[in-house]
Amino acid sequence: MKRVALLMALNLAGGAGWPTAGLSVAWAADLPLKAPMMPAYDWTGFYLGGNLGAANGTSSFSDSLRSTISSSNPASFIGGGQLGVNYQFHTGLVVGAEAMFDWLANEPTTFTASNLRAGTAAGTINNRWTTTVTGKVGFAWDRLLGYGKVGGAWVGQTNNALTVGATSAGLSGSSSGSGWTAGAGLEWAFAANWSLRAEYDFIGLQAQNLTVSRTPATRFAGDTISFTDRTIQMITLGLNYKFSVW
Repeated sequence: MKRVALLMALNLAGGAGWPTAGLSVAWAADLPLKAPMMPAYDWTGFYLGGNLGAANGTSSFSDSLRSTISSSNPASFIGGGQLGVNYQFHTGLVVGAEAMFDWLANEPTTFTASNLRAGTAAGTINNRWTTTVTGKVGFAWDRLLGYGKVGGAWVGQTNNALTVGATSAGLSGSSSGSGWTAGAGLEWAFAANWSLRAEYDFIGLQAQNLTVSRTPATRFAGDTISFTDRTIQMITLGLNYKFSVW
């Protein structure tokens, strides 16, 4: 501030005819320069990445034999990938879309059905993969992005079965289901095109009906087992690479 005041005084003196022009230039050159502002990170572009995490599925069970059914839903390891696109407005608003696919480890939901007439049976339902397609909206604070997502979900199953004593019977019916999903996440761009994210997703699925096979013959043959209130919750950590195409 003292230098600025002195420089102004010298300029005024120069205006009065004093020989101060050279001093003014010298003092101006000696003033500290303001550092240029660095541009904020831009989230616009297509991205591709992978993720790892855990998932837990839940269901309510009933059957046509009016059995008493209890179930167990252990968490399972998941891993997969995601592909998406973001567009950032100058206000910091970010909109986009994403497709995400994950394999689930073979840790099935198990249930036990007890019936006075048919006895006791143990069943397994194997959710093996999930796919979601969502729209995204969020807000960016330079290299930090918070976002929410909502869209459609699909889940596939393999090797559903019911065991009565030592006899195992298949469960026939649709091996896939659809529903909706919603989630939220936080992403940090730690390098020019690389970012890390943590995300939570909730999947709600339609009810599913499976029928116990009549071959081989069991006391539960032909029984229809219904699964309602089907949900899957996922927590994942992901790594993304952004392609800056515009």
